Amino acid sequence: MAAIVACSHKPVYDSADSAAAAALASRVVPEAADHFVFETLPADSCDYFVLRQDGDRLVIGGNNANSMAVGLNYYLRHYCGVNIGWFAEDKGPVPDKLPAVAEPVRRNARVPERFFLNYCTFGYTMPWWKWEQWEHFIDWMALNGINLPLAITGQESVWYSVWTELGLTDEEVRNYFTGPAHLPWHRMLNLDRWGGPLPQSWLEGQEALQKRIVERERELNMRPVLPAFAGHVPPELSRIYPDARIERMSDWAGFAEDDFPWFLDPDDPLFPVIQKKFLEKETALYGTDHVYGIDVFNEMIPRSWEPSYLGHVSRGVYESLAAADPEATWLQMTWLFYNERRYWFEGDSDERVKAYLTSYPAEHSILLDYYCERMEVWRNTDCYYGIPFIWCYLGNFGGNTFLAGDIHDIASKIENAFAEAGPNFKGIGSTLEGFDCNPFIYQFLFEKAWDFPEHGDVDAYAASLSRIRTGVENDAAVSAWKTLFDEIYIQRSVPGHSPIMNLRPSFGRSSSYHSSVRFNYENEKLREVILSLLEAGGSGPAYEFDLVNVTRQWLCNGFEERFARYVEAYDNRDTEALASLREELLATFDTLDELLASQPYFLVGRWIADARSWGATPAEADYFETNARNLLTSWGDRGNMLTDYADRSWSGLVGSYYKGRWELFFDAVDAALADGESLDGPRADALLEATKDFEHSWWADRPGTFPSTPHGNSLSLVRSAIGER
Repeated sequence: MAAIVACSHKPVYDSADSAAAAALASRVVPEAADHFVFETLPADSCDYFVLRQDGDRLVIGGNNANSMAVGLNYYLRHYCGVNIGWFAEDKGPVPDKLPAVAEPVRRNARVPERFFLNYCTFGYTMPWWKWEQWEHFIDWMALNGINLPLAITGQESVWYSVWTELGLTDEEVRNYFTGPAHLPWHRMLNLDRWGGPLPQSWLEGQEALQKRIVERERELNMRPVLPAFAGHVPPELSRIYPDARIERMSDWAGFAEDDFPWFLDPDDPLFPVIQKKFLEKETALYGTDHVYGIDVFNEMIPRSWEPSYLGHVSRGVYESLAAADPEATWLQMTWLFYNERRYWFEGDSDERVKAYLTSYPAEHSILLDYYCERMEVWRNTDCYYGIPFIWCYLGNFGGNTFLAGDIHDIASKIENAFAEAGPNFKGIGSTLEGFDCNPFIYQFLFEKAWDFPEHGDVDAYAASLSRIRTGVENDAAVSAWKTLFDEIYIQRSVPGHSPIMNLRPSFGRSSSYHSSVRFNYENEKLREVILSLLEAGGSGPAYEFDLVNVTRQWLCNGFEERFARYVEAYDNRDTEALASLREELLATFDTLDELLASQPYFLVGRWIADARSWGATPAEADYFETNARNLLTSWGDRGNMLTDYADRSWSGLVGSYYKGRWELFFDAVDAALADGESLDGPRADALLEATKDFEHSWWADRPGTFPSTPHGNSLSLVRSAIGER
């Protein structure tokens, strides 16, 4: 046990772990930090923490700083009812008198690995973050026991050094990179060039940021998962190495051929040279914990499906990694086995998967079972042939704002994995594409990684959560959250989980390629939840967020119901009803936009302001804003198949972009009917082109500015929206 050196008021720690945990407490609950004393306990067979009362102070012990952080969060949530969310503004008030822990409490981790993040999260949520946001988020990860975070910020400066040292020009390298928000798909070998060239100031700023990120993560006993070479190269490399086996990959998401990525065969002698050069430079800048994320065929089609070829590729990648770092562990996502499952499991055979995964040592591999709420790949692969894997909940696509996720199902699947998956089931994680409007689900997920008795009964957990989220204990709060758990959160997230308000308007199927507007409950149930939450009389950031969030979904669902009546009126050529419903539908955009403006999470203005803040010059600020707007809307150029994939109900987007598209649609309907025609054929084609023009103008010309700080009273706006005063 590490010694705690007494002083007149604050303890002085002689253990780096205890000092790191104390520093975390001073950041997240400064008003109560003096109440806690941290002590480093001996290592055991698993991570663990112990809470014990020592007079007026609570002693939080653990085998490392990460375990102590979980102990602090456990006490705050389950004794004090305090929620600390992943954004800094989401923190409930700490009680003036902190409750005592009557008897010592010990809790153990059930799995050694707790993974978080997805390449996509660095585009859909985090591209514009600076240290202030990262610092709080890293603290949030520690509080939730995450010890294996993806850490891919700042890699472009390493690649810039590698490629220029190999002979490419500054222009060639920076043109090879995409714009900042699109970098995740460049890093995953999906896309080159789109939105470039990347400014030099960005490379320098991201490098400085990554140094702080990995330093703090290691301080809190995390092992950052750094990138390594997956075979992705600039095509201009062929000019310098004409004999290198470099080939263009398959198309992705409808981008132009010039944007296709290029792949160097792992058997080429240049491959290990690049791997070694990259890892040496990366380690010099950011250090290493010897865990590297490499994904070779993510959403791409290999040039051959022969098992021998697939095994050859993975073996070559691993051998290059091991030659550069003999301690290396290769971590990879298994999304490809779900997304391209008809190829990988051809004829229900797992021969291709097995060849690819077993061509290198299992003890140097970690697999992320990426979308377990939809498909548990471990069940289709003989538990991954004994290779260590992490059960992952994805939960969100594109940063969409939609009430989705099924805690009952998540809890059941995780418990079944503990019972059935075998000893190579090593962890629990989340691979969310973007932070979404259901943050409590991810906190629940990571609590399942520990032996918390609060998870024995999901209904009891809902009651506990009602206190944490509302800040009060009463029947109305419990009723609201029980209804949410049992009747609203009953479907998993899917790509394009969006209200029709956010999609290109049409009669029939939306022309947005990814769109799923289904909700499996009566919308009146949501209104009952809103009324119960209002009756509960709660307070705090989580309470106000939940009220706005649930009301947002209720308004969006109501829009869909009204639009169904609009379609019926159109079929009946009832112009009077069409005019009335048009007015109601457009008014919904205004009501929703005003409501969303009261919460910081729901502001497109904040997203844009954060993007602009990276600009070293006004021209660079405009460049970053254009890139930020593009990702949320067209995603690429006009008519890109990912249009609306990253849609979200945010103030500013709702009132300008989504409403603007629907106004075009309603005008086209009115014009068609006035001419005695239908909105189909050439008229529908013309509307689609006009819509694309509008979309392009919104992100490319950047019309309008939007507030970056919230305004308006959330509770009064909720009452107004549902017709209650």
